[in-house]
Parts: sequence; structure tokens; C-alpha cells
Amino acid sequence: MKSFLCSIFALALAAPWCVAYAETPGPRDGLAGFAALLQDHPAQAETTQALTLDEVERIALAVNPEIEVAARKLAAAQAHVPTAGALDDPSAMYRGWSVPLEKPWDYNQAQNMFSISQTFPGAGKRALRTNVAELDAAEMKADLEQVRLEVRVRAHKAFDDLLRAEDELKIHDQHVGIARQAIAAARIKYAVGKVPQQDMLKAEVALTRLTEHMIRFEQDADLARAELNTLLRREPSAPLSVSGDLAVLAPLPAVEKLEAAAVEARPDLAALREAAERSRKEQALAKKAYAPDFTVSGGYMLMAPGSSFRNNYMVEGSMNLPWLNRHKHDAEIAESTARATEQDAELDALRNMAFGQIQEARVQAQAAQRMAHLYHDELRPQAEATLESSVIAYENDKTDFLDLLDSQMTLIDIDLAWLQSEADFDARMADLELAAGTTLDATSTQTTEVKP
Repeated sequence: MKSFLCSIFALALAAPWCVAYAETPGPRDGLAGFAALLQDHPAQAETTQALTLDEVERIALAVNPEIEVAARKLAAAQAHVPTAGALDDPSAMYRGWSVPLEKPWDYNQAQNMFSISQTFPGAGKRALRTNVAELDAAEMKADLEQVRLEVRVRAHKAFDDLLRAEDELKIHDQHVGIARQAIAAARIKYAVGKVPQQDMLKAEVALTRLTEHMIRFEQDADLARAELNTLLRREPSAPLSVSGDLAVLAPLPAVEKLEAAAVEARPDLAALREAAERSRKEQALAKKAYAPDFTVSGGYMLMAPGSSFRNNYMVEGSMNLPWLNRHKHDAEIAESTARATEQDAELDALRNMAFGQIQEARVQAQAAQRMAHLYHDELRPQAEATLESSVIAYENDKTDFLDLLDSQMTLIDIDLAWLQSEADFDARMADLELAAGTTLDATSTQTTEVKP
């Protein structure tokens, strides 16, 4: 690229005797409006230090509101555990017997009874209720880890989008500078009649594409910045810049290793495993419905005056009879059994989907990796050679300005496609981490860094 810039600049100085003519454009100078089109994009005010990927992920995991919501749900589930297996509140009772109707206020003639009662669930029920609550909390904890993983991956991809957009703007600025030199050289030839007006008008259309690129790149940067600011719990329009390099890794982790990691570490699979185990505990608890609950009462009874024994105590016991309501309890057991099998089926389905996501993300990452190497190793050298050949031909009046611009635009398109393939690879690697449920082991891959 530097060689092309130098060649064009040299071309601009090749005919100094034409400068006087170049300063006085013709009646239909097609390049008169290029100055407004080929301006560098306005740089964003640097009010904060550029963030690295590690800093972005760390801040997102610390302040993201979605993670805070999941953490509150976990805290609520954990707070419920001690109460799940606790006994019901004891009850106190007063009973007045044999109050005379003729003197309804004379409780001294009545039998006054005071008692306290406590209900004890059937054997094993309290432990099972505690187990269900503990598994519910474990599921909430896995849900929290899933939210953390999703937020980290989303922050990673938003970081990549913003970094790619900023790099695209840098490439745009580089090519704008080159285009300015090319236009200066073309104005010299146009002034002496070596460039036809039709070619200059076509060149104007081609060069306007640089402005089209700038508008799209600025839009991409603003959207990525808003997404990243939202994940970092900042104002979406707040200034934000990032720093780092996109890299292409080789080789990719093996599918078998990724699948094993997903089964072991993927949080949503862990959450479903906890949910399935909870359903089995609920099924066991439903079967405990046939174990009767017992209520024990004890109290003091004050008899009416003149009784042989005025001061007495009482003991009372009662139990429910679940066998007489078999239809209800059998239906509850059937419902809990169906839910347990549903959770098991859902776990199998999610495991199968996870393996599919791993394969899909790996195939896409591999394709993006191959595209990046294709652009870097083959297409870009070919495009540079073509551009250099066009420069030489243009210097010797063997090609027109439009061919020269076409060669430059081809190189621009390849540079942008190269950058896009690198960003796609990094995004697919983030998807691969999401599918595997954990960060990829950097020691199992070698890094081949490719920079535009």
C-alpha cells in the first residue's frame, strides 16, 4: 500500500509543467466535488481510555443488570431452603364447655380448657421438601452461571463488532489518502486532455463508494458501541472505544473435546440436571402422601367448682387418613411422574441441541478461518500486484483512470472482507464458547495473528 502511495505521489510530480493548467479546471471538471466526499470520518472525542477485551468482560460480569437479577433469584431460592422442611407453626386453643345458657357470662361454672397443638409430617416428608428446595437453589445457581456466560459472550461479540468497525474506519481513512493522491494525478492529465470527461464522471461514481463505506462503518460502530455500553450498564450513547487485535487461531479444538466440555460445564445443562433431580424428589414426595401426618395436643382443664378434681390436664392425638382419598393422591403421583420424565426428555433434547450448536459454530469458525487465510495469503497479494501493475500502466498512458480506481476499490473490498472474516472467526469462537459452556483452552491451540 505504501508503494502505491509513493507511486501515485510520484505520478503527481511527474509533470510539473502542467501544474498551471491543473489549477484552472475546465468547464465540467468532474473532480470538483470530490473534496467534500473524500474527507476523513470525524474522530470520536477521546474522553475515556480504550478498553481491552479482558476489561470489557470483567466490567460486564461485575455490573450487568441481567446478572444482578439472576443473583437476586438465587438469593431468594437459597433463603427458602431453611423454611422448606420446617415444621408448621404450633397452634394454641381455648375451649369453654358447659357454659350455662341462663348465665352465659358465668365461665366459672364452665369447663375451661387451654391447649397447644403441633402437627408432625409423615416420616421423610420434611427431608424431601428440603431436598427439593436445595435443588431449586442449585438450579437457580446454574441459571446465574448461564446468564454470566451469555453476558460475557455478548460482550465479547459486541467488542469484536466495535473493534472491526473502528478498524474499517481506519482502512477507509488510509484509502481516502491514497484516493486524494490519485485524483491529484488525474487532474493533471485531465487538464491536458489525456483523460476523457466520460471516464472522469465514471470515476466520480466509483469514488463516491468511499463515502458509502464511511456511512456504513460509522453506523456499525455506533450500534456496537450502544450494545456494549448497555452490557456495561452505561448510557447507550456514552463515548467508548476499544483496543486489541483480531487473530485467527489454528487448529480449532476437536469436536469430541468440545462435547465433553459441554456435558461437564455447560450451565443450562447443569440447570436441567438439577431440575430433573428435583422432579424425582418431588415424585418421591408425592408418594409420601400415603404416610399420614400426626397432630399432638396437650393442655390444662379447669373444671367448675364442686367437681371432684377441679384441676386437670389433657392429651390429644389425631392423624389424617390419606387412604380414604386415594383418587387425589394417585393423580398427584401420576403428575409428578410425568414431570420427571418430561425433565429427563428435555435434558436429552438440550444435550443433543448443544452438540448441534458446537458443530455449527465450529463449521462456521473453520470457514471464517479459511476465508481469512485466503484473503491474507492469496487474494490480497494478487490485488496488490494488480494495483501496482495498474499504476505502472497508468503512468505510461496504457490504461485509464477508471481501471486504476477499479484496482484500488478491489483492494479496498478485499481488505474489508479480510477484516470481516477475522471478526466472523472471533464471533464464531465466542459462539463455540457459549455452546461448550466454558472458555476454550488456549494451550490446545496455536495463535497465528493476522492483521490488516
